[in-house]
Amino acid sequence: MVGSLILGFFDGIHRGHRAVIENGVNNSCGKNLLITFKESPSVYFKGSAEYIYKRNESYQKAINLGIDEIIELDIKEIVNTTALDYIKDLVNKYSPNIITSGFNHTFGYNKEGTPELLQKLSEKYNYKYIYTPPELYENEVISSSMIKSLLKEGNLSKANLLLESEFSIEGEVIHGAKIGRTIGFPTANIKYPDNIIKLPFGVYSTDILIKNNEQKFKGIMNWGIKPTLNNVSEPIAEIHIHNFDNNIYGQTLKVKIKNKIRNEVKFNSLEELKIQIKKDIEACLKS
Repeated sequence: MVGSLILGFFDGIHRGHRAVIENGVNNSCGKNLLITFKESPSVYFKGSAEYIYKRNESYQKAINLGIDEIIELDIKEIVNTTALDYIKDLVNKYSPNIITSGFNHTFGYNKEGTPELLQKLSEKYNYKYIYTPPELYENEVISSSMIKSLLKEGNLSKANLLLESEFSIEGEVIHGAKIGRTIGFPTANIKYPDNIIKLPFGVYSTDILIKNNEQKFKGIMNWGIKPTLNNVSEPIAEIHIHNFDNNIYGQTLKVKIKNKIRNEVKFNSLEELKIQIKKDIEACLKS
């Protein structure tokens, strides 16, 4: 039996999203289904989208909050369906006791579906609608767009606080120029995921998970174009793993990004760069 349908896109599962999910889960007497979309609505309306997390990571966070099943819908179909037909189809298919959404959730043709409509239809279709008000931080509404702006500014401390987890990227370790090894700081290079929100170029304090064997380390990441070396054709995420020098080419790193240490700058020599890296590592180990 389906206890609750929880409606929304849920990129990042921030504090506001958690409130919506917990409203559904805590009031449910059956299975909890998350009704979401394969792609961000921005892909349909604007042609592209950047995400806080990969979809599978957002889904895992939702499952950790008590979601039993995730139903992915095609946004292209939903925007051409009337809001009334959309809700009628969900009710006929799942017969939920509860439907819950965020305060700003819209759906259906011309975004005519609103929390007010969900409330209005609840008696007709025999479900209880639970409205979730906005979550505030310092008198601002917590939203995915707010968190994306913080990440673009490099404000990891506030973004992570609102996400209630650390922003992260992951990727396969690839070969680089191996300059770091020659100055005593070997690095593992990964490509920054294409559709994940981009941090400003700079040096960041990180925690590293080597996913192949679940080993965890502290580390430091330089994300950018390595201007001192002038030898990269595109930006790269370059990670120095503290007290680690094994060959991990081809393995997958998850890089949890804690704080921004400084902007990326061009040094006059490799010796100057080496001195600064030592300072950066000390700062990261303290964070």
